[in-house]
Amino acid sequence: MATKGTWRKRIKAACEEAGTYEPFFDLAIDQLAGIMEARDAAEKQYKATGKKPVIQHTNKGGATNLAKNPMLVIMNECNQQALAYWKELGLTSKAYSQMQKNGLEGKKEATLSDLLSKIGI
Repeated sequence: MATKGTWRKRIKAACEEAGTYEPFFDLAIDQLAGIMEARDAAEKQYKATGKKPVIQHTNKGGATNLAKNPMLVIMNECNQQALAYWKELGLTSKAYSQMQKNGLEGKKEATLSDLLSKIGI
């Protein structure tokens, strides 16, 4: 299980590798790192309790019913939230491709002639 700090470093490194990192992304990176840490904690608890996707739950009336494992629900919610951040940071294939189409060229720095040709000079 990775800590929030470890996730923050991994995410920032991935952004830098993709060429999408900007310092103003640090807040989003920090929030995504927290989501990933929470997801890891839920996954750890899910594994520790036997990886059961469905559990028995006794309600207030005393009836026992089957219910989705709350740890799976938490993991799924965290994954959905994280995906939105991954996209915004350009760390999914579709988002990265879109950023490239919009002028982002990864780690390659544009030369003056590249910039001039893009604006038609």
